[in-house]
Amino acid sequence: MARAITDDSLGTLEQLGSKGEWEFDGVTLALTNLDKPLFPPRDKRTRALTKRDLIRYYATVAPVMLPYLANRALNLHRYPNGVDKPGFWHKEVPTHAPEWVTRWHYDAADPDETQNYVVADRPATLAWLANFGAVELHAWTSTIEAPEQPTYALIDVDPGENTTWKQCLTLVSLYRTALEHLGVRGFPKLSGRRGVQVWIPIRKGPSFAETRAWVEQISRAIGALVPDLVSWQWEKRARGGLARLDYTQNAVNKTLVAPYSVRASAGAPVSVPVQWPELSPRLRSDRWTIRDVCERLTDTGDPFRPMLLSAQDLPRFD
Repeated sequence: MARAITDDSLGTLEQLGSKGEWEFDGVTLALTNLDKPLFPPRDKRTRALTKRDLIRYYATVAPVMLPYLANRALNLHRYPNGVDKPGFWHKEVPTHAPEWVTRWHYDAADPDETQNYVVADRPATLAWLANFGAVELHAWTSTIEAPEQPTYALIDVDPGENTTWKQCLTLVSLYRTALEHLGVRGFPKLSGRRGVQVWIPIRKGPSFAETRAWVEQISRAIGALVPDLVSWQWEKRARGGLARLDYTQNAVNKTLVAPYSVRASAGAPVSVPVQWPELSPRLRSDRWTIRDVCERLTDTGDPFRPMLLSAQDLPRFD
């Protein structure tokens, strides 16, 4: 596991002006526009959050977050001008990336597709990505050693405009019951926006087509139980405000936001793993932000950590 950031390193980051060089994790980072606001405040009681705040968060959470990024290509959602401006996906390693940033070449990529991806394997890479304006980090669900073999089956409860938090919890609870019936352990995670995801660690072997079909079968059964809550339409505007049980993210180079990634919303919410009993009407999907996630980790630990040692075989769903 990566070492926790020291108070001296944090102090140096705070003392830099709007730009400067920061010695961190054995390398020198050239940081820029540190006081640039990236996240508008949620309310009048808080201030806007800056690029310095984003860098500080990723550097601090690195020891907990990096195991979920290890040996995985990253798809970056960048917002260099702030999350209240349009962002864009960035996958190719930029030509100005430092030599110490680990790269992976995707041999199966077509000529017009991304060839080289960032692999975040050290705290300095997370800090560099934050300086690059990468707010959201989306890691592949397969590793660079076996890109066609997923290590997770992913459940994504994506609320519609009219979906209440209580209805979202109903859908997640049905998934929990189904997984318990099948003897499969799933790990819930707040999306950091409005939804909930369930990550199911699996042994390498099944293809993405197999995991997608498995999650779809469960999702269709759940949708049949509560048809008034679910739409199967692809386009959001065609769903009539209903939730989508999105099984299609189980595909190569399709991703859900990584555990402990920041989301591109006011207040800098974070996609936080939770325990099943924590999913209650009193919670919100964007409950935790970069201001208080590390305090939560100190108090309660990382609910996803057992997932790293819980690879399972997917049973038949009859």
